[in-house]
Amino acid sequence: MKAIIGQKVGMTQVYTEDGAMYPVTVVYCDPNVVTQVKTSETDGYNALQIGYEDLKESKANKCEKGIFKKAGITPKRHLIELKGDELMDKKVGETLSVEMFKAGDIVDVIGTSKGKGYTGTIKAYHHAIGPKGHGSGYHRGSGSFANNGRTNNRVIPGKKMPGRRGNHSVTIQNLLIVEVDASKNVILVKGAIPGPKKALVTIRSAIKTQSGAPIEIKPLLDRRPKVEEKSAEAAVEENA
Repeated sequence: MKAIIGQKVGMTQVYTEDGAMYPVTVVYCDPNVVTQVKTSETDGYNALQIGYEDLKESKANKCEKGIFKKAGITPKRHLIELKGDELMDKKVGETLSVEMFKAGDIVDVIGTSKGKGYTGTIKAYHHAIGPKGHGSGYHRGSGSFANNGRTNNRVIPGKKMPGRRGNHSVTIQNLLIVEVDASKNVILVKGAIPGPKKALVTIRSAIKTQSGAPIEIKPLLDRRPKVEEKSAEAAVEENA
């Protein structure tokens, strides 16, 4: 299994040469720098500690400066661990790039969902609203907390109640990679992924096995307007 850290840029749509249209999420993956290699002998498990996004040295604390100095790299804003058998051959100071993935790969995307603030059960779980008449004493309450005589001395865990909604770790499984642009460090993932724009996401190989033949993605069409290159002599003659 392989994985990489990136930032959600936004959504768009792309077209392939055979006319197929794909709604995609653009994920920008700045080179992931390995800051520490954790092994089962020293830490009890195998993982890579990744540094993502450059940070001014003055904004890093003393502990973080020690980590980056030992690794021989510039300070990073985020330190995140990645697990995967295909990653354990990396050394401290090496980088992970988008080239480890290719168009047609099936991946899982892990991100933090958008926070919705404090909400009631009607908005969060679509519970039925009470009578709206002025004589009603119940409009948007939580309803009965009874549990059919089972341990009535407490609220059974799992009861849907008002509280903070969103801002949870969410994994979207079995998404298709439509295109990988190594020159721009960009991965195009079909469909939507959790989180707001500029949020950190993890792209990893799909955990669940995929059946059937590999998915083939045709090359994408370049819809940018073509600019004709003119020589200096032609430009002078045109302006004359």
